[in-house]
Amino acid sequence: MEKLLSDLLKEKGTRIFCVEPAATAKDAADRMTEQHIGALVVVDGASMVGIVTERDVLNKVVSAGFDPEGTTVYDIMTKDVIVTDPGRTVRQAMQIVTEKRLRHLPVMRDGDLIGMVSGGDLTRAIVAEDEDVIDTLYDYIRSGGYPV
Repeated sequence: MEKLLSDLLKEKGTRIFCVEPAATAKDAADRMTEQHIGALVVVDGASMVGIVTERDVLNKVVSAGFDPEGTTVYDIMTKDVIVTDPGRTVRQAMQIVTEKRLRHLPVMRDGDLIGMVSGGDLTRAIVAEDEDVIDTLYDYIRSGGYPV
């Protein structure tokens, strides 16, 4: 059976790092650097209003020649965030990430943000799943269950 995102979140944890829209791009970059992450959920009160990534800071601030301390997260964040639910399989989530060219995918249940998965998280889970299948087939063949 394929692994669900809810299972992946149980393994990796559901800690979510957030920033407010009024924070500066420098604040967001510092936070991502401190936490060794590539994205922050932008929240206004209890509501997710966007996502800001290290690429947003690089492309929309640094490369554009703007001052990171004078640019707000609101100005550079993605406002129409693509999300998924924890009932999707890891492979379904990978398909979303691949088709939409995303690196981070928030996971929501009943309108509440419960976690975030990255392309790396999904890749590791798929590789582990495939290795388990290979090991099972190898053991089956080796045990004599399959005529060689």
